[in-house]
Amino acid sequence: MHSNKKFRLFFFSIIIGLLLVISACGNNNDEKAEPEKGETKDKSEVTLDSAMGEVTIPSSAERIMAPFHEDTLLALGVTPVAKWAIGDTVQDYLEKDLKDVPSIEWNLPLEQVLNHDPELIILENNMDGYEGSYEEYNKIAPTYVMTEETTADWRKQIETFGKILGKETEADKALSDYEAKVADAKEQLKKAIGDETVAAIWAVGNQFFLFENNRHSADVVYNELGLNQPALVKELGDAESTQWNPISVEKLSELDADHVFLLALEGEQGIKTLENSAVWQSTPAAQNGNVHLLNDASNWTNKGLLASEKTIDDLVKTLVK
Repeated sequence: MHSNKKFRLFFFSIIIGLLLVISACGNNNDEKAEPEKGETKDKSEVTLDSAMGEVTIPSSAERIMAPFHEDTLLALGVTPVAKWAIGDTVQDYLEKDLKDVPSIEWNLPLEQVLNHDPELIILENNMDGYEGSYEEYNKIAPTYVMTEETTADWRKQIETFGKILGKETEADKALSDYEAKVADAKEQLKKAIGDETVAAIWAVGNQFFLFENNRHSADVVYNELGLNQPALVKELGDAESTQWNPISVEKLSELDADHVFLLALEGEQGIKTLENSAVWQSTPAAQNGNVHLLNDASNWTNKGLLASEKTIDDLVKTLVK
């Protein structure tokens, strides 16, 4: 009897010991299951820095609104729920993909935003251009505000949108493919025109705007493809603001470019003005038949991956024979 009692005590001691070990292991596993600092518990959410500080946004959102930055969304294979517009004016170079997408006015009226029922809103850093405040948009849907640096740099937008949308692989591929396109076009253009100079003029009504070296897609022409600037473009220097300054036909007579891309809608008055101008007709490009008319200026007057690709296509198609 006495020995049975000792055996039972010994047996229960072992069982209790095992239970304590199992319990400790369970606690350790629970601790390891906790996410490390800076990670997100919910894989459908992502936490990122923004112009409004650190924000947590849904990475699984499908109804996305990023006014004026639809270029970046499309580059990542995402169709927005609405597209930027000023009245009937849209970004024409994107219409192949966006023709069936409804418009939203450029200043984002709150009622229009509500009507599109977005799941995620992505805005530029300058909120002054919008009708509503960050807090008002954020009540409608989680809202990410880009930093000034990201707003100004489409490459950073590709990277940032890739993180927001869980499309980092697609973002890396889009940027890699673009760099390959630039390298190929640069080689073709060098062989085709050598050191000849190129300029771009935008005609609106009867006003003319000569692109500075870093104005919109001219940045692609001069700084990525390495095409040469004529003296008048060098004289203009960098674009100091978003404000365009028109240039007179008399001043354009000083444009000694070998090739000029004239961006003007069909029937634009400026086309006739130049055709009838003796001083313009005396410029090297006009005399040699190298004024290349393009009726869609929308990609040239924007910055974005798709805008840049289309500008490269315009240059290669026109200059590489």
